[in-house]
Amino acid sequence: MSVAATTAREVTTSSVATGKSRDRSVGSLAFLGALWFSLFFGVMVLVVLILDTAITGAPRFDGALITDYSSRVRPESTGFRAGILGSLWLMLFTALFAVPLGIAAALYLEEFSDGNRWWNRFIELNLQNLAAVPAIVYGLLAVAVMAFMGFQRTGIVLGGAIALALLILPVIIITTREAVRAVPQEIRQGSLALGATVWQTTWRQTLPSAVPGIATGTILGLSRAIGEAAPLIIVGLATGVRFDPEGLLSEITALPMQIFSLTSQSQEDFQTAASAAIVVLLVMILGLNALAIFIRNKFQRSW
Repeated sequence: MSVAATTAREVTTSSVATGKSRDRSVGSLAFLGALWFSLFFGVMVLVVLILDTAITGAPRFDGALITDYSSRVRPESTGFRAGILGSLWLMLFTALFAVPLGIAAALYLEEFSDGNRWWNRFIELNLQNLAAVPAIVYGLLAVAVMAFMGFQRTGIVLGGAIALALLILPVIIITTREAVRAVPQEIRQGSLALGATVWQTTWRQTLPSAVPGIATGTILGLSRAIGEAAPLIIVGLATGVRFDPEGLLSEITALPMQIFSLTSQSQEDFQTAASAAIVVLLVMILGLNALAIFIRNKFQRSW
């Protein structure tokens, strides 16, 4: 092989490995410019919307927004205490329902299942499809699950938690599998060589090594669920609840439900309160995302 060919091959390999290219043609520059413009335009639209919402809701950034209940009589002092507490209760039971089941399913599919079996391939195919199913479908599925379990009441913590757990379950399974798959095979092989069983290796070596990725994926799934309103509408969550939840069968509302209700009102005070509630919901979501980033950076390992 000639020296020129060898040099060209090394340059190509280096470009592919680093993700950089020396191509400066008109087409490539135009495509790069379009990508940067799309990114800039999307970010600017998001920033403008957030600033407009924050400015609109600024008059209601007070203690009553969090400590008071909703009120149709006094729209200027309506609060979201029931919605905030309801969302927190939903996230708690959603995590209790979805996280153990999702992690167990991911470990089975990644560490114990036989990929050549038709039922395992069928499960994996459906997991990929379920991750893209519209959220409202999970509300319908939760109603069917509640009816199968014999619960006739609607708008309770259990129904909302089941709907949101079904919503994020495929996400947790997929992210957990990716985190487990990222653990080097040498760790498994070393554990097995020392006489540990597959279960002991998975429980004591593979799973602890994958905890940062699992925690990050789980928190991001919960941050998606906390902002969903469509499944909660299907399971019958009300918007005018004026008491704190007391148990799994207690009637509740959620912050997205209250925002959805107030945005349909024509009174300016309700619109202002809805904008302030949107900011509160954004803070909750950003807080979950920040927690996920902290866990990832705190416990991330380099193999």
